[in-house]
Amino acid sequence: MNRKLIAAATAAVTAAGLTIAVALTTSATAADTADPAVLAAMARDLGISSDQARERLDAEKVAGQTDAALKSRLGPAYAGSWLDSTGRTLTVAVTDPALASAVRSRGAAATTAKHSASALDSAKTKLDAKATTAPDAVPGWYVDVRSNKIVVLARAGGEDQARAWAAESGLRGDIVAFEASTEDPKPLIDVIGGNAYGVPGGGRCSIGFAVEGGFVTAGHCGATGGRTSNPGGTIQGSSFPGNDYAWVRTDAGNTPRALVNRYPGTVPVAGSQEAPVGSSVCRSGSTTGWRCGTIQQKNASVTYPEGTITGLTRTNACAEPGDSGGSWLTGDQAQGVTSGGSGNCQTGGTIYFQPLTEILQVYNLRLVTSAGPTTTTPPTSTTTTTTTPPGGGGSWAPYTNYANGAQVTYGGATYRVIQPHTSVPGWEPPNTPALWQRL
Repeated sequence: MNRKLIAAATAAVTAAGLTIAVALTTSATAADTADPAVLAAMARDLGISSDQARERLDAEKVAGQTDAALKSRLGPAYAGSWLDSTGRTLTVAVTDPALASAVRSRGAAATTAKHSASALDSAKTKLDAKATTAPDAVPGWYVDVRSNKIVVLARAGGEDQARAWAAESGLRGDIVAFEASTEDPKPLIDVIGGNAYGVPGGGRCSIGFAVEGGFVTAGHCGATGGRTSNPGGTIQGSSFPGNDYAWVRTDAGNTPRALVNRYPGTVPVAGSQEAPVGSSVCRSGSTTGWRCGTIQQKNASVTYPEGTITGLTRTNACAEPGDSGGSWLTGDQAQGVTSGGSGNCQTGGTIYFQPLTEILQVYNLRLVTSAGPTTTTPPTSTTTTTTTPPGGGGSWAPYTNYANGAQVTYGGATYRVIQPHTSVPGWEPPNTPALWQRL
């Protein structure tokens, strides 16, 4: 390397504060079990090749493990972590420069930061405590580990209100920043993502992930004690606003599976290793199918018309009404369930999901994964159902198990199943375009 290149490299290191970026090397095989459709969706939405998608999944698996180990090792000096745009370089921030070598020894890049991760979270808690007084001009706020600040979003003309509110909440100085925003977040409700289920009072939402005894979903889909249909169950716990999660104990005869619907087909759920900021993430929704993006920030708060939700993960993966409550995965690792957001899949958007780990901890639930067996409860219902195979024909009927590709007639027209389901009154083909395609 010549002297000019050495000087340039040294300047870059100095400007960064500590280190050069060290690309993560990986011997992991996260992509070996990745569904081809997941890889294709990543390639489409992230603008990469299928091979690059495989490499990214492998690197992200190592990054998640490395980040967890360093977070434990660094303790109060840990100031957050993130992956670069390629998903291959993990940067870990530390408040003590003497610990940079510990970061680099694990193959990650190190940088210094003024505020620890715990300090940032504590500062954001002050805003969360004042959520009910947030001005209409503030659609949300979040911890941004890259800038080492709490970012408060402000709509056009509302920055002064945002600053005044942050100051009244106790946030001043270099720990808070303000960013112009056009977000207009709303919960994605009265629709389906993942597998459809009926919500209390009518309408539909989506199953997030199977847990022992039932499934988790979005809290705005129903209150505690409410009854669901297809599968039938009772909402055991629900939190919205404040949080956006719920869990449903399903009736006997329903079997939780370690799978997520990808329209068509399924992908396995192997675990719930949390992915770092910058990781790719894909979600399932019946309106827009599989869509992928990256994790932008964690510990984000967003204000819907119903109130403020805290502790969400902010992404640039698109979603639309109909995708509410759906599943979010990085590779085969469960990340969370769809809450809501802004935009659409034509122009892009900002979508938030409720992290899965908190839901499991709050309700003491166990995620059903492909690594372990699931318990099948013999059905006790006296309702007789029939299964219609693909191309089976016949007239549409309620309480019938329709397989993917099955065809029926209704009202003189022919329809084909695009999502397997058990029919119920009100879900006739013309009323449920997410389940049926008219031929």
